[in-house]
Amino acid sequence: MVDAPVVAPPTQAVSYPAHVNMPAVASAPGNKNVQRQIHKLGVADPAQAGGGTLFTEQILVVNQKAKLFERKAEYSVFTQHGHKVGGVRQLGTSMSRMVVGRDNATKRLQIVDADGGPILTLTRPATVLKSKVTVMRQDGTPVGQIVQENFGMMASMLGGRFNIRFRMESDGETLGTINAESWRAWDFSIQDPHGSEIARITKTWAGFSKEMFTKADNYVLQMHRTLEDPLLSLVVSAALAVDTVLKQDSDQRSR
Repeated sequence: MVDAPVVAPPTQAVSYPAHVNMPAVASAPGNKNVQRQIHKLGVADPAQAGGGTLFTEQILVVNQKAKLFERKAEYSVFTQHGHKVGGVRQLGTSMSRMVVGRDNATKRLQIVDADGGPILTLTRPATVLKSKVTVMRQDGTPVGQIVQENFGMMASMLGGRFNIRFRMESDGETLGTINAESWRAWDFSIQDPHGSEIARITKTWAGFSKEMFTKADNYVLQMHRTLEDPLLSLVVSAALAVDTVLKQDSDQRSR
């Protein structure tokens, strides 16, 4: 008699966006400064192991590189455990700055993975009033847009009713909104079209020297549930685009 072969149950497939590399196991110790930021904010969740990439972690820490004289913004992105999973680099210098000024000129950001491989490109055309950020995949296919809906002016006098707000859309469909929770626009609630919060962007303390002498900002993106593309890519992009569109360009207004 021969025993019947033992067949293992099928392994549940994990779906990643097409532009995400398979996660690698992080063996190096995590960044202690990042871990302290997460601890102080109280959002650490050891149960969320994540997948070790920009699009498989539900908690991301975005730290801007401090520069005394900043010309191009640079960011590093970490997991809640302090392992680097990506970064952002500003591309080129637009000629539109000669017309509308440095702050309102066309800006392009490239989101890269932990190895420096490009994933997404964020483009904000030259603007005078409201801003719009277009998100594209590396192969040139569009993901969607992040569109400013209001100016956030006089919000502090009107009880926050008109705090600055952005709309996330793809193929003409509104997927959610990004809502500033104060006139300073430091913390943002990301909501679905029905008004339920699906993620949150929170500014963290960058340290005395960075806060006083540079424009370096640190943010934590916390997603409350698993999101799918294109919403996932737009939410991750939002944690970076909000700082570029609002904080950097309206430094005096928002601070």
